[in-house]
Amino acid sequence: MLKMKLLDKLLVQTEKPFIQALMVIGAVFVVNILSLVVKSTGLIDVSNRFAWLNAASFMLFFAVLNSIYSITAKSVPHYWGLSMYSFMLVGGVSGLQAYFFSGISIANAGSYMWIYVVVTFGYLVFLSLMTMLKKVVAFAEKEEWNSPKIRPRR
Repeated sequence: MLKMKLLDKLLVQTEKPFIQALMVIGAVFVVNILSLVVKSTGLIDVSNRFAWLNAASFMLFFAVLNSIYSITAKSVPHYWGLSMYSFMLVGGVSGLQAYFFSGISIANAGSYMWIYVVVTFGYLVFLSLMTMLKKVVAFAEKEEWNSPKIRPRR
C-alpha cells in the first residue's frame, strides 16, 4: 500500500515540466560521469564529442517525454509555457555539461549545433501534434455517435 502511494506521488511529480527537466539533467550528468569512468579504465575509447551526443540524446528524450505528458495537462497554454522554459533549461545545462566534460564548444563539435536546432524544432512539432491530438479526442468525445442503420436483405 505504501509502495503504491509513493509510486502515485512520483508519477504526479513527473507530470511537472521542471521536475522532468531536473531528472533529465541529472541523467545527463550521470551518463557523463560514467563515460569518464569507462574512458579512464581504457575498456572502450570514448570520443571527446560523446558529451555532446549525450546532451542531444537526452534533449530528444525530454522532448518526447514532455510531449506525451502534455496530453494530460489541464491548461495547455500554461503547460506549454513551463515546458518551453524547461526545454531551454535542459538544452542550456546539458550544453554546459557537454562543454565542461568534453572541452569542446558546440561550434567545434561538428554537426551537434545543427542537431540541437533539429531537436528544438522537433520538440515544437511534437508539442503541436499532441495538442492537436488532444483537441481531436475532445471533439470525438463530444460528438454523438449513432450506430449504422442495418438495411434488410432482398
